[in-house]
Amino acid sequence: AMAATAAAMAAAAVAGPGAAAVARVSCGRDLSCVPEVAGTLGAVARQGFDFLCMPIFHPRYKREFFLEPPKSRPGPQTRSDLLLSGRDWNTLIVGKLSPWIQVDSKVEKVRRNSEMAMLQELNFGAYLGLPAFLLPLTQADNPNLARVLCNHINTGHHTSMFWMRIPLLAPEDLRDDLIENEPVQEAEEEMAGEEKTWQWWHNFRTLCDYNKRIAVALEVGPDLPSNHVIDRWLGEPIKAAILPTSIFLTNKKGFPVLSKMHQRLIFCLLKLEIQFIITGAHHHPEKEFCSYLQYLEYLSQNRPPPSAYELFAKGYEDYLQSPLQPLMDNLESQTYEVFEKDPIKYSQYQQAIYKCLLDRVPEEEKETNVQVVMVLGAGRGPLVNASLRAARQADRQIKIYAVEKNPNAVVTLESWQYEEWGSQVTVISCDMREWEAPEKADLMVSELLGSFADNELSPECLDGAQHCLKEGGVSIPCDYTSFLGPISSSKLYNEVRACREKDRDPEAQFEMPYVVRLHNFHQLSPPQACFSFRHPNPDPIKDNNRYQTLEFQVDVNTVLHGFAGYFETTLYGDITLSIRPETHSPGMFSWFPIFFPIKQPMSIQAGERIRVAFWRCSNSKKVWYEWAVVAPACSVIHNPTGRSYTIGL
Repeated sequence: AMAATAAAMAAAAVAGPGAAAVARVSCGRDLSCVPEVAGTLGAVARQGFDFLCMPIFHPRYKREFFLEPPKSRPGPQTRSDLLLSGRDWNTLIVGKLSPWIQVDSKVEKVRRNSEMAMLQELNFGAYLGLPAFLLPLTQADNPNLARVLCNHINTGHHTSMFWMRIPLLAPEDLRDDLIENEPVQEAEEEMAGEEKTWQWWHNFRTLCDYNKRIAVALEVGPDLPSNHVIDRWLGEPIKAAILPTSIFLTNKKGFPVLSKMHQRLIFCLLKLEIQFIITGAHHHPEKEFCSYLQYLEYLSQNRPPPSAYELFAKGYEDYLQSPLQPLMDNLESQTYEVFEKDPIKYSQYQQAIYKCLLDRVPEEEKETNVQVVMVLGAGRGPLVNASLRAARQADRQIKIYAVEKNPNAVVTLESWQYEEWGSQVTVISCDMREWEAPEKADLMVSELLGSFADNELSPECLDGAQHCLKEGGVSIPCDYTSFLGPISSSKLYNEVRACREKDRDPEAQFEMPYVVRLHNFHQLSPPQACFSFRHPNPDPIKDNNRYQTLEFQVDVNTVLHGFAGYFETTLYGDITLSIRPETHSPGMFSWFPIFFPIKQPMSIQAGERIRVAFWRCSNSKKVWYEWAVVAPACSVIHNPTGRSYTIGL
């Protein structure tokens, strides 16, 4: 029966121990004493748990590796692997390090014995093929723990994850320890206390060089730190949250529930798709133990439903994509198809063109005045259709030139023209910068913006086509601005680091931006305006190079991994599009943010200011960005001369 339960519990080992089906919350049971493995696993499974966290060696069996006679004590060191099937060890058991092991002890004898015992336990865990192993972080300095673990990870072919068990608040900072009449600490000190355990983690993962197999199991206590301290954990690789039964309150019907503050934390963690671990004794004896699980399941079912944007982006969270180069490369049909599905973007364009036509053509001229509309970069025609709809809506006459340099998309435009649009639309297969138009336009409409506004070279394209616009003609969009904000995300740092390619500079991957649906990250300060462009460009000598220094105030101790880029654009009048978080157009998913990494993570202290310098540079063939952090410390200048990344003109 046990094997059957086990099989039912293990859906897929890939996603972690006892990974459950998508809809369910994956939850494990943490025990310190397991007299009989198979029986306990069966009982835990019947309560509804997906996996079991248990010691691999008897917690009180301190082995001696140096002194006789205990060194040669006869008999097996721990229980046999034959107690469970290989598949059960592989999917249902998370190992726990014996609590007496202290590899960073100041006492040499304790340290050396601990090292041997830790390696013995890790090796046995690898032998069993455990999916994960829990190791406690209980202090600020753990250099030896980091070394023993890194050495273990770098030997052999095992694939286990290592979950560092870290309390959200250090035990000494919990409120129970305050004596009644003791003077209260200053807020400053309290803040440092709240941040303490994150610093433990940051030190440890830095020693381990951000190893991808070392993650966080966050232990939640009855007291929570302030929100911005919690938010700061959201850029970390949290794989599990440990919930002691003692933090649950009891509702009127006697069921375990969590406080509002704890619920907020659980909602944040559910977004990261972590697994939960319930630890501690049964505190609600009149209810089944599974009521703890049922409550987490209830929270999961009752979180706010995902927005249209979140549904669209599903599966793309923190997935790095190279920004498109529509000017240099011809886009594929699917790429156009995805953009055309955006429900918001084209209705905003239609609204902008509608308002513009009404402003330019008074009622009494509506039969005679024909506005010339040039759709620049027409793709497969969505803006042509938006213009035609706007003209019908405004009851105004228009004539359209659809200019497109991708010969493959022109095929689509010409069939539209032949089958639907007729003589009202003229298709031009040409680069807008080289086109000699037969007449000048009242209105230029384009959708050439990238995630960082100008990174698909809209300024160069529209400046190049401006000779086709009448005096007093209008460009939609009429202006756009990029925005930048500092972020912390060890997930993204690791993703970028993994993009090394042979035959190019080993750090080139840090000198290029990535389009990415930011998910496992922490925004350190609100984004600020970076580069702005206007159309038609009023300057007699057009120069689209830019240089900007931005300064950000940071309120927590953290680590900077790079900058998130966004944009806002004015189409016409008060009609805008935005992917800047504060003003994001609801439901618009055509653009994910852009991410500019930095080569070396930079530690930032609360109260410090981050200053960053950004350049937009160009020559006759290409455009590129360069960037550098200049405070609180200096980074290198990234991408000088566009050596790692350029955008072709």
